[in-house]
Amino acid sequence: MDNDKSSFKNIPINQWAEEDRPREKMVIQGKKSLTDSELIAILLRTGIKGAPATDLAKAILKQADGSLTELARLEVADLQSNNKGLGMAKAVTVLAALELGNRMLKENNNNKENIVNTSEDLFHCIAPNIINLPHEEFWAVFLTQRHKVSWKQRIGAGGLTQTTVDLRIIFRAALEHNAIYIAVAHNHPSGGLLPSQPDKDLTHRIFEVGKLLNIKVLDHIIVGVLPSGKQDYFSFADNGLL
Repeated sequence: MDNDKSSFKNIPINQWAEEDRPREKMVIQGKKSLTDSELIAILLRTGIKGAPATDLAKAILKQADGSLTELARLEVADLQSNNKGLGMAKAVTVLAALELGNRMLKENNNNKENIVNTSEDLFHCIAPNIINLPHEEFWAVFLTQRHKVSWKQRIGAGGLTQTTVDLRIIFRAALEHNAIYIAVAHNHPSGGLLPSQPDKDLTHRIFEVGKLLNIKVLDHIIVGVLPSGKQDYFSFADNGLL
């Protein structure tokens, strides 16, 4: 089939060659008209034996339960092991595109004058750093008198269910950056947002040390991706646990 845009205008999309449909649909109807699997098919360019690019893209997305967030957490080996015949180049291309999207979110976030007045502000400030990670990480956000973010720092990283947190690192950084307030956050890779008893105990210790140093702890949030694919959080402050 001729790839000139004009040659597709009078031909129904369902009559186009399988590998041409997503690309030409984007050209004619715009990028927002494409489904997630069609966008992935464009990245793949071609299919594998027995499966055109569109079918392969659907299989890849199904592997992540239809969630781009879950797909971004996978590694090259994960894609290849679950999609026989998928080459490294195709797997790398898909994951590289998702990583670029994630970095764009971080870049947009970093270019804003971050003011944290609410738990939602804190979520938008810290979620790009940790919400897609396959392991737990604990971060602290250091704020000025005006609640402007002056510094963000990873305090600890752990496994799938817990992270070791050294309070000395949190408050040393707070003093170094002249923080008036701090807020902390960690992720739950499992997607469950309710705090465990260790989460509550840790929050209480951070709050008490902050009082001794006259540094107010504004909130502790737990971020995660729900089974529905929605990114969400639990706030200790909003739920009366601070």
